[in-house]
Amino acid sequence: MTQLSEDCFAHGGALMRLDEALSLVAERIQPIPGIESIPLTTAYGRILACDLIASNDVPPHANSAVDGYAVYYDDLLPGRETVLTLVGRIAAGRPFARRVRRGKVLRVLTGAIMPVGESDDGPDTVFMQEDCEVNGTRVTFPSGIERGANCRLQGEDVTAGKKLFATGRRLRAADLGLAAAIGREVLAVRTRLRVALFSTGDEVQEPGTDLEPGQIYDSNRVALGALLTSLGCAVSDFGILADDLQKTADGIAEAAKNHDLIISSGGVSVGEEDHVRAVLESQGNVDIWRLAIKPGRPLILGTVRTAACPVPYLGLPGNPAAVIVTFLKFARPLILRLAGASEQSPRVYPVRAGFSHKKKKERREYIQCVLTVGADGSFTASKAGRQGAGILSVVSAADGLVELPEEMEYVRCGSMVDFLPFSEVE
Repeated sequence: MTQLSEDCFAHGGALMRLDEALSLVAERIQPIPGIESIPLTTAYGRILACDLIASNDVPPHANSAVDGYAVYYDDLLPGRETVLTLVGRIAAGRPFARRVRRGKVLRVLTGAIMPVGESDDGPDTVFMQEDCEVNGTRVTFPSGIERGANCRLQGEDVTAGKKLFATGRRLRAADLGLAAAIGREVLAVRTRLRVALFSTGDEVQEPGTDLEPGQIYDSNRVALGALLTSLGCAVSDFGILADDLQKTADGIAEAAKNHDLIISSGGVSVGEEDHVRAVLESQGNVDIWRLAIKPGRPLILGTVRTAACPVPYLGLPGNPAAVIVTFLKFARPLILRLAGASEQSPRVYPVRAGFSHKKKKERREYIQCVLTVGADGSFTASKAGRQGAGILSVVSAADGLVELPEEMEYVRCGSMVDFLPFSEVE
């Protein structure tokens, strides 16, 4: 199945705006087709493949929300204490065997089914045990309680036939609990997106090896692997590709055989040893080339031809801070779209800028920032350190990103800016 149109999105030297690139992805990327049924207990983080409809009410019966005493509200004397006769006890999961007459009261424990009356719906109100006085079978109740107090109604949480979640929802812990509450043991979910991941560059080495002069450890692949795993992807680690045209071509062709997406870092700029674009143009096509963002301008999106169908290829920058930013702002929505998720854009929050900054117009810029809370409870975002595409420690220290739109040229200290917490996207 073709996930990406063969038509080019953009070519040439012009930089594409981020919003334009994301709009084109949303229009032309289609989810991979696979669906599987899995146990409910393994569905955390997976993407729902069909609407989830409630087959029963939750709770299935009216029940007590507290340990206490169930009474008819109409038996209570207005404005003064009421004394009623205790005739039995109900525990959770053990319904009362007899019908309850007016003027009688039952001891109920939390979760116990509300008793049935002789000629009506039965007791409808529950007093908390600490509000009552018990003397043998005589129970004294204070005045002032409201009708229906401490009683959970049948279906007050979920009613049978209600659509709980729509197709495309990425399942959270509470979602799984709700699915269990309606008796679901198995859920239909999208198959995991199979992602081939590698880094490029002769200078890049595996952590734990001895470095020669000019070499660096591969931090990008480790960070990207963690981000992909957090999105539910099945990641295949293809290691590091050397700066060699044929080796790059062979590595990309091999990765395209059994994967839904290929992601790499480095090798996407215009240097003599940057071979990714040349390989893509020979094995498939280039769809997006360079974004008008900082950090992260060198980025490439294309497809690799295979016998089955074209496979999307996303080449991210080589600088580690740029890798994180471009993944969160571009790769993440692309991956969720391919995986069949219907997630909306992550929320950004207005905060005060704790810095002044000048930027180029027509380029979106991201500043790694930490948040502080003022005496008035308002948040201020300050730079987490020296900004730079290659400075990963500042990204690690930051709480999130301040997003400066293309039209903006100056940020003045104290002005309002948009802040994207990492907690929204990791």
